[in-house]
Amino acid sequence: MDVPLEIRFHNLPPSDAIEAIIRERAAKLEKVFERLTSCRVAVEAPHKQHRKGNIYSVTINLGVPGGELMVNRAPHKPRLRYANPDLYKALRDAFDAAERQLKDYKAKLRGEIKIHPDAFHGQVTELHLDRDHGFLTTATGSQLYFHRNSLMNGDFETLQPGQEVHYVEAVGDTGPLATKVWVAEPHEEF
Repeated sequence: MDVPLEIRFHNLPPSDAIEAIIRERAAKLEKVFERLTSCRVAVEAPHKQHRKGNIYSVTINLGVPGGELMVNRAPHKPRLRYANPDLYKALRDAFDAAERQLKDYKAKLRGEIKIHPDAFHGQVTELHLDRDHGFLTTATGSQLYFHRNSLMNGDFETLQPGQEVHYVEAVGDTGPLATKVWVAEPHEEF
């Protein structure tokens, strides 16, 4: 890396054990993608939950040639999904996601990632982050439902209305829906 690893702790004391895990996992990321220029890791305990304990958030920013990749493993609906929050699991999940993003980025640089041949173009029109879904408008003006798990690249929390996407349409129990959604790259033309 061109820039040394940066580790920050917010609302919790620094820990040598946690720092050692972060350094070990960051070294693995550098092996996955040799051209990694920087890595910033922020570990935060944003919520003080008296009954459930702290809910940990891990954010990883990876500097790559021409840009930055970000992984944010902040708990979504923490009371429902994290009955026993564990900082080590939050770190593991965040670094696993960072590794997947780096592998995808590396494959994209080599031209290995292709959009599904049956994919259509659309635009995100509504997002309901609290209910894990959104709607997109097709080129013909129809609205399609999509679930957060349908998003094949990018981060559901960072989607914005008006953002261009590719999607694969299918018919579900309640009608047509987008089963796979890809965020379009800024340089793609429709």
